[in-house]
Amino acid sequence: MHVVMFADQHLESLGGAQVSMRLQKRFLERAGHVVTVVAPRLHRPADHDAAYLDLPSIAITPDREYALTWPGARTDRFLDAEMGARLPVDVVHVQADFWGAFIGHRYAARHGLPVVHTMHNRVDVGIEATAPFPGLVLRALNAWARRVLPDAVGSRASAPTSDGSVASVRGRRAAPSPATPRPADGWAFLRQLARLSRAVTAPSGHFARRLETHGVADAVDVIWNGIDDDVLDAALSAEAGGRRPGRPRFIWLGRMSPEKRLLPFLEAVVASGIDAEVEIVGGGAQLRAARRLIERSSPVASVIFSGRLPYAETLRRLGDADVVVQTSIGFETQGMTVFEAASLGTPAVVSDPDIAAELGSGVWAVRDATVPALAEALRRAADDVAAGSPIVPDPSIAERFRQSSRTAAMVDVYARAVAAGR
Repeated sequence: MHVVMFADQHLESLGGAQVSMRLQKRFLERAGHVVTVVAPRLHRPADHDAAYLDLPSIAITPDREYALTWPGARTDRFLDAEMGARLPVDVVHVQADFWGAFIGHRYAARHGLPVVHTMHNRVDVGIEATAPFPGLVLRALNAWARRVLPDAVGSRASAPTSDGSVASVRGRRAAPSPATPRPADGWAFLRQLARLSRAVTAPSGHFARRLETHGVADAVDVIWNGIDDDVLDAALSAEAGGRRPGRPRFIWLGRMSPEKRLLPFLEAVVASGIDAEVEIVGGGAQLRAARRLIERSSPVASVIFSGRLPYAETLRRLGDADVVVQTSIGFETQGMTVFEAASLGTPAVVSDPDIAAELGSGVWAVRDATVPALAEALRRAADDVAAGSPIVPDPSIAERFRQSSRTAAMVDVYARAVAAGR
């Protein structure tokens, strides 16, 4: 099977979705499939792979980490020309939410190909956390989608009925009555993408339920983003010797942006008074503010900023830690870090109740979104580790989270999408 994946950002750029897609690509290839990844060209040096098809792009961040490709006729022509030598294609897998999604759905519609769309992003929460006028941005985004996305001829989509329930529809998208204003929130935007897809997947049960509840799709397949089998086995072998002596070790991992709530975490570290080692892994716009907060506050805990680390080293640090801390609330569609940590036997302090519920055991839950509540959870975790009685993650996660099992599940979805068009 030849799978063409579409992404908003190059797979060698920083981000959880990119990490997941790199793993998916590698394990699909390992299983004998062919993969092409279409994404904006990266504007810094990076590893190249013959599977990458880089689109002309412009850098959109000062560090040139992220880029944009404008969806339209010029990009369509470039893509079709570049894909000519890679034909035939069996299925299009869109794993993008913005320009990558538009480009992918346009490509599939031009060539009559089935689409599987993985929803990685809580668009409403993400835009509210990062944009100064989120309502205006969402209205513009919905209008942009209506302008550039193809009509849903021959696709299957979910659309709200007049009484608010959800019905499966086929054929061209039904136009709303003139008296009914078009919705312009994040769910309306995702519905525009789902209506063009034969199957919709989500990386967690809680996000899948939200998508179904808001009428994005009738049924959403839950397929976790996975962990590299080989790296997991190596990390588990390295951890076989038991815990390294010393103070409780906490690790926070992620992009340093407001929705990830790094600064409230550091405030909680200070307020908690825990005597621990705290490692911060990652980078982003809030790094300077985070360093200033620690320098100004002089917490009891030692706080180390380790920057961005390679994937294997990041997993090693997660396995070496006593506790991983997850602080975003309502933003994550899965929360990969805590699942990676649980696979390695490392429990988590979790702020998001949906993620805590999906993990099951091995969680110190934070009672609410306040800094004092987070500080209290950190103290509980530190005390349990110091006493030699930390909570234990569900041991089945390590097997259920392996990328080989996740790839097999996704191939089943591909096959179903292809068969539905015959």
